[in-house]
Formats: sequence, C-alpha cells, structure tokens
Amino acid sequence: AIIGATGSGKTTLFQLLPRLYQPTSGDITIDNNNIQTYPIEQIRANIGYVSQTPLLFSGTIRDNITFGYEAATDDQVVQAAQDAQIHETIMDFTNKYDTVVGQKGVNLSGGQKQRISIARALIRKPSILMLDDSTSALDMTTEAQLLQAIDSYNNTMLIITQKISTAKRADRILLLDHGRVKHIGTHDELIETSDLYKKIIVSQAQKEVSNV
Repeated sequence: AIIGATGSGKTTLFQLLPRLYQPTSGDITIDNNNIQTYPIEQIRANIGYVSQTPLLFSGTIRDNITFGYEAATDDQVVQAAQDAQIHETIMDFTNKYDTVVGQKGVNLSGGQKQRISIARALIRKPSILMLDDSTSALDMTTEAQLLQAIDSYNNTMLIITQKISTAKRADRILLLDHGRVKHIGTHDELIETSDLYKKIIVSQAQKEVSNV
C-alpha cells in the first residue's frame, strides 16, 4: 500500500512501473530483473491498472468490462464483476450486462464506475494489479469484500489509498512525504516508528467521529 498527502508523488511512483515515466536514478526490478530488460508490451500486458478517475466509454457494461480482452466469455465477465462487487448491482438494471453506459459513465455512481473499472482489470488476471485510489468511493464493507476477493488472485497488488483501514491489510506500507519515501513497514511497525503515520491515524479517527 502507498499512502501520503495529495501531491506527495503516489501516482507518479505508480506510473514508473508500466514505464509511463522513466526513472532518473536507481533501478526498478520485477522478479529481480531490471524493468528495462523487459519489452514494454510484455510489462503492460501483465499489469492491470485502475486509475484515480474511472475511464468508461459509451457502450454496454459488458463492453466496458471486456475492453482490451474481447475474447472473454460470459462466465469470465460475471466472475470479474462478482469479485469487483458489482454483479448484483448490474443484475438490478433492466438490461443487466447489456445496459448502455453513457460517455464517462454519466449515468452511474462513482462507486459503480470504480467497480466496473476494477472488473475490467480483474478479467485479464494480471500478474500485477495496480489500484490508484480506485476504491475511494466504496464503503468499508464493500471495499473489504472486494479486497478479500482479490486475495484469491495469484498476483501482486499495489494500492494507493487514503484509508488506514485499507493500508493496514497490506504486507508493506510505503508512506510518502513531499516526493520521498518517509517510512516503509507493516501497519504495526509504522505505529511504533512513524509519528507522521500516527498523525494520519488520529486525523482519520477524528473525521470518523465527526461524521457520526
């Protein structure tokens, strides 16, 4: 998990992996091999990337989920949607998976757009799944169910999040501050070693209380 204030460099760090940016120093490795040794098409074919702003286009929900993987079967579409916690919502629509989505998903809620975008990434069974604050519109229960479903996938997941409740599930947490890695560790380790991390926890707890 990667956390940090707005402008701390979370998305920029993310975009180094699919080589949308090139590092100016240091090395990025996948399976102990420098990322530069892989063909860029191979890297991107093995990454499922869900951006901060869900990218949907005019067409059916099925079209949006299978975009880039048109050979997907109906069973694969349903499974991806179930894991993304959007299947039941889709089945409530009159035309179900044939429901037409307006440009940029104007007829869907923020959470629905995020989950359809996640289903699009999941259907390809990527080796690396990257979620860039793409569960921000989900309630805690739905997000927990989503992350639990993703646990069954045989991949590495990287997630940018503002939520401590999400970050604490990760094997490692990177805390960024002004474009630099401030601390790395598990949730329990950061509670012990990072004053900034503890401040974030307290701030979120106060917001939760004020919203009750």
